[in-house]
Amino acid sequence: MPMSTTRRNFLKTGGFTVAALALGTHKLMAAASPGIYLGIQLYTVRDDMDKDPSGTLKKLGEMGYKYVEHANYHDRKFYKYPPKEFKQLLADNGMEMPSGHVVMLPADYDFAKNQFKDSWNYTVEDAATVGQKFLVSPWLDDSKRKNMKDFKEYMDIFNKSGELCKKSGMKFGYHNHDFEFTTKIDGGLLYDLILNNTDPALVAQELDMGNLYNGGFKAIDVAKKYPGRFELMHVKDEILAKKLTGGEKYESTILGQGVVGTQEVCTLGRTTGGTKYFIVEQESYQGLTPLDCSKKDYTIMKAWGY
Repeated sequence: MPMSTTRRNFLKTGGFTVAALALGTHKLMAAASPGIYLGIQLYTVRDDMDKDPSGTLKKLGEMGYKYVEHANYHDRKFYKYPPKEFKQLLADNGMEMPSGHVVMLPADYDFAKNQFKDSWNYTVEDAATVGQKFLVSPWLDDSKRKNMKDFKEYMDIFNKSGELCKKSGMKFGYHNHDFEFTTKIDGGLLYDLILNNTDPALVAQELDMGNLYNGGFKAIDVAKKYPGRFELMHVKDEILAKKLTGGEKYESTILGQGVVGTQEVCTLGRTTGGTKYFIVEQESYQGLTPLDCSKKDYTIMKAWGY
């Protein structure tokens, strides 16, 4: 889930078909393996959630989604609902929210006192209350990417956040964009440095398989390089954008229609990546509605056995 509110322009191509349905066989509808969770990142339907959180969750639940990942936490509320109320809203729709995105900023840590400020303590508390197992930060502040000293100091804080989350029965996590694959510190690729300087027992990695493409990398290669490190994955596919926005060459699309090799990456995550949580995210829709895309993506994932 990108941090920027400036998104890639939507293309008006349409005409997508659901690969699973086109194959026309029920044999593809394999049962998901035990312990595998199929969810959706609510950023996919961000405008719908902004207008009508309750109604949107109901529609997603009717599609079959049982797990969601949030991308909206402000003033100790999820989509304007206090934690306990949002948890109940989810339950009313047969849903749970095992993970969610909140950016941990340097301002959340008191470097002089060597402890987290209330802002982050409350974030962890509310994540636990709503039922999360993972509290994922989808950003690394630019000020902590400039030199090795500041970077390593901040990775120590990542690990300390993991320790704090552990006290509430959760794990801290990190979600990539593309800058991790274009930024180097002392010759080392930022993404490698993040994985090599965080404790896997405390900091989970959520691999966004689509964002990599704007950084010139392929998710399958990264997953092979770090077996067992990706407890969560953002399931995406990407196509070349007809109009560049923010320098991004690719935009997300219906699963199986793009260049990612989404099914192959999911399979690798499932077999050697340590991935249990497969979270669909689509940010561009090529003329379809976000809810229509969500339904198509769900059907495809179920056809692939998730």
